[in-house]
Amino acid sequence: MTTTTPGPATRDTTAPTDAPGTPAASPESVVCPAALTRYDRELRQILAAAEDAAETPAGFSPRWELPEPSPSLETFFAPSTMSAHHLGERAGTRLGLLNLMHNPRTRTTKTFASLVIVARAVAHVRRTGEPVMIVTPSSANKATALRDAVLRAHEAGLATERELRIACVVPSVSAAKLWDSPLAQDAERRRAHPVAVSHGGGSAQVKELARAVVDAEADAVFAAHGVRLWHTMDLGNYMVADAVRALFERDNLPREPRVHAHAVSSAFGLLGHFHGQQWHTGRQWPAEGAGYFLVQHLGTPDMVASLHHGSFDHRPAWEARDGLLVQSEDPRFPFAAHAADEQLDPTFYTHTPATSPRMNEIIRRQGGGGIVVSLVECVERYPAIRELLAPHGVVLPSDPRRLREWSLVMALTGVFNAVDRGLLTDPEVLVHASGSYHSGDFRPVRDEHLRPVDSLDDLRALVREAAA
Repeated sequence: MTTTTPGPATRDTTAPTDAPGTPAASPESVVCPAALTRYDRELRQILAAAEDAAETPAGFSPRWELPEPSPSLETFFAPSTMSAHHLGERAGTRLGLLNLMHNPRTRTTKTFASLVIVARAVAHVRRTGEPVMIVTPSSANKATALRDAVLRAHEAGLATERELRIACVVPSVSAAKLWDSPLAQDAERRRAHPVAVSHGGGSAQVKELARAVVDAEADAVFAAHGVRLWHTMDLGNYMVADAVRALFERDNLPREPRVHAHAVSSAFGLLGHFHGQQWHTGRQWPAEGAGYFLVQHLGTPDMVASLHHGSFDHRPAWEARDGLLVQSEDPRFPFAAHAADEQLDPTFYTHTPATSPRMNEIIRRQGGGGIVVSLVECVERYPAIRELLAPHGVVLPSDPRRLREWSLVMALTGVFNAVDRGLLTDPEVLVHASGSYHSGDFRPVRDEHLRPVDSLDDLRALVREAAA
């Protein structure tokens, strides 16, 4: 089936009106609607290459393929808009913004990978007739985005609710960040698409629970109900979608050296961008445009500590002063903080990430660096960041206490600090806007619609019930 491919990214035109907050393009901005459709051909090639390179999965994984092009698939991919904006200069460094938050039902970059993951599940359903249930751990944003993608597949007619389901496991500390959804609007939908909340531990535990339940139940659920359980945490699931960032950059930004800054937990997004750079240049080490700058918080500063100090465990020597912890010896860490292990945002939860050695290798070869920020620093920078973003359609609340997703504020705070401290002296820094939303943007999932799980047995029962 043939379908119309969206035109190229546009300048000086108004972006789609179905995405509140999507900015109008200007001479200093460029908008690419439905990027996953715009880059459909190359995305399919990247997926095919990923299948060739993939190791044999531990459990079920669908083929690395998308459904055939169709108007329904275009509708499904519609939220994958991205845009770039010039933010001015700071100490001789040009600052840019890559806005990946245009989906009004998530406001995070998780939309891109989630749409591709769900599209692969749809392709499997159509090819085999086997229903698929996605099982994912999350600190909130991934669950919100995957649930939205599943809902969009239903809405677009790509799959029925019987054919495509999702079960999410989140730690209790993140429950307030989960966006409500029509998947929770009635008892039957809540049964088929459960959100499990673990009160017994943090994000690391929900990762273990999700992996364990798929390992324990996959064969039994398929034998009893014909439903495939798919644990979607593999890095490759995210790299292929995030590679589209590099294709957008290739087509819309000047071909010159730049550093890409990102608030990270495991740096999946930056690894995906680098994969896209490798893809379109045909080089293992692209010559231009692929330096990377990591921004983390004190709760999980492991990647920055490893990169600059050779150890996940490195921390600065703090002194108590005027109710704060302060230090001035290490410019890679905050100069002031409320606590040495401050949890600025539960989105960033991964300790000793397996991606760290690879990211270290890339940065040492391509350039970049990293920095850790604190709540004190983010709040101090907040008014200036709010004013800087407003002309580009990114709205921060006047009261930072209403902010529920700190990724973008963290990233910009880190870049400002790094430039001011002489840690970033590159000609251009492109900040990847991976997430920002506040209390007025969404309604959290109601407490009574969350399913508490205290053990693997609890989660096994929940998954069996959802598959029945």
